[in-house]
Amino acid sequence: MFFHRDKFTTVPEVMEDKGDYELYSPNPQVRGMTTLDRTAFRKTISVPVLQVKNEKVNKLVKSLNHRMIQRSGLRRMLEDLSDKGKKLVLLDPHQISTENSFDESDHTVLKQLEISPHVSKYDLELTYENFKTEEILQAVLPEGQCVTSAFSRVGHIAHMNLKDHQLPYKALIGQVIIDKNPGIKSVVNKTKIIDSTYRYFKMEVLAGVDDMTTKVKENNVSYEFDFSKVYWNPRLSTEHERIVGLLKPGDILFDVFAGVGPFAIPAAKKNCTVFANDLNPESYKWLLHNCKLNKVDKNIQVFNMDGRDFLLGTVKEVLTKHLAHLSEKEKALHIVMNLPALAVEFLDTLKQLLTEAPGSSAILPTVHCYSFSKDDDPAADVRRRVEAFLETSLEGCCSVHLVRNVAPHKEMMCLSFQVPANVLYKNYANQEQADEPLPKRPRVLEDSCAEKNRN
Repeated sequence: MFFHRDKFTTVPEVMEDKGDYELYSPNPQVRGMTTLDRTAFRKTISVPVLQVKNEKVNKLVKSLNHRMIQRSGLRRMLEDLSDKGKKLVLLDPHQISTENSFDESDHTVLKQLEISPHVSKYDLELTYENFKTEEILQAVLPEGQCVTSAFSRVGHIAHMNLKDHQLPYKALIGQVIIDKNPGIKSVVNKTKIIDSTYRYFKMEVLAGVDDMTTKVKENNVSYEFDFSKVYWNPRLSTEHERIVGLLKPGDILFDVFAGVGPFAIPAAKKNCTVFANDLNPESYKWLLHNCKLNKVDKNIQVFNMDGRDFLLGTVKEVLTKHLAHLSEKEKALHIVMNLPALAVEFLDTLKQLLTEAPGSSAILPTVHCYSFSKDDDPAADVRRRVEAFLETSLEGCCSVHLVRNVAPHKEMMCLSFQVPANVLYKNYANQEQADEPLPKRPRVLEDSCAEKNRN
């Protein structure tokens, strides 16, 4: 068994530089604000400046750029109201306080440009527009409490997962996210209410327009859907791409819990034959829509049924039809089961699903089954649970991939394995004994899964 681990990063929730925060923190009077008042964030700070003749400003900026104020959204040069022939060049207050703050090379540049090293102070007014999202929220929320500005972007929608202590400020947080992120028109928060049938979270609109129909593009494929009624996670983009990358033109893909098509549609664009299913009528509707949107509806058959019925019906029927006529050099068959909370429990449908075994175990279907794990060894945990439902060992013929960290001590995993012939076929052991050929020189099997399937 192989366990692949990827690297994950999270958005920082604290200010990286304490000095930077103290200088650029908004007016203290905004603490506890629940309704956004942008005018209350005004604050005046004192910053060092150099008086520079207009014709020498560009040369100075080029040579001493590293000494200038490093603040996105702030102009580095201002008109000198006392002298129209000069400009005020704003310096970094963390580096420069007096002319003695300049090092030898700085003084050399100033001397060459005939610019006085004398540092003056300038009162600079900061407004709401000058503050970062993190600075605003850290100034508003009670001191010592966790502040987050992280969200998932789904088209024009920002999707947040606010903690309980942040809920009194949810409207303000939502409006700040809209203000600071061009293109975001709606901010929603995942509530604790889960749809019991279709397993998606209810959404609460925090700010902006109540329009959940959105359009996204992932891996060069376009999708449209109502985000409030289907499941979509932009953090799974890499995983969608990874699985589709395993497919070759002509392969057959069964997508048991297809959603709006992030596995199925890219596979169809790759000229695979796809059978895609989802129980949620809304997902089914948008899956059909996205097939037409991406012009792959001829390569996909779409179903709206329970995953168990899909496996016992459509998957069984197609496997029975194709496995009897395939050779190991032809198309491969893949079954994707991306419902990590429950997918493992559907694996028992594969037991004795078919009757007649093919001539080669190389063309047995490969399953990609997703699951959550809170175990210290998530790879071993997922494999144990899969083996329990299959009632067989997968030792040496499966691989486990870490998809992402969902929460502290909770991982999303994908276990891939070729379905053992003794699991998939009825009376496989008896059939193998009856068809046992005369002894011949043993050969080395390339695929460890294939070797196990013959035992």
